[in-house]
Amino acid sequence: MHKIIFIGLFLFIAGNTTVFAQTETEAVLVAKDTLKSNDIDPLTPAKAAFFSAILPGLGQAYNKKYWKIPLVYGAIGTSLYFYIDSNKKYHQYRDAYKSRLEGYVTDDLAFLDNNRLIAGQKFYQRNRDLSALFVVAFYALNIIDANVNAHLLQFNVDENLSMRPVLYQNDVTFKTNVGLTFNYNF
Repeated sequence: MHKIIFIGLFLFIAGNTTVFAQTETEAVLVAKDTLKSNDIDPLTPAKAAFFSAILPGLGQAYNKKYWKIPLVYGAIGTSLYFYIDSNKKYHQYRDAYKSRLEGYVTDDLAFLDNNRLIAGQKFYQRNRDLSALFVVAFYALNIIDANVNAHLLQFNVDENLSMRPVLYQNDVTFKTNVGLTFNYNF
């Protein structure tokens, strides 16, 4: 009889503990999302190009590539300096030639004959035109650089996607081989 009461009491306690264990709050495991979503703004390249078109170097500042701003101003400024200098010398040679045709001799270019004055005009006119072309080219290059750089900033470059050079030894010939490993981790 004691065995039956003991077995009944054991089953009663064991049954109640499992019932009570199921009614307790269970901890829910939530997996953290380790992937960050990079929101891509398709208007960012156009905005950077627009800023560079308004003020050279502003698109580079928008892209946070501050080291490119002195290069932009150096290229445009140098070309502009040569344009202004060549234009000034072109007008100097032209005015000296015109005054010589009118019968006046200027003191600054009196040692040159008419053929040298014409050659100087052509030389400085060509340099002036090339300098103007370089100013426009560097201005356009500034806009293109801001646009392309804004496009490239949106690419996903992390350790999950990589390419590395590898040196390994051939098992048969024991020579060192060169290769590339491409890794893509999920």
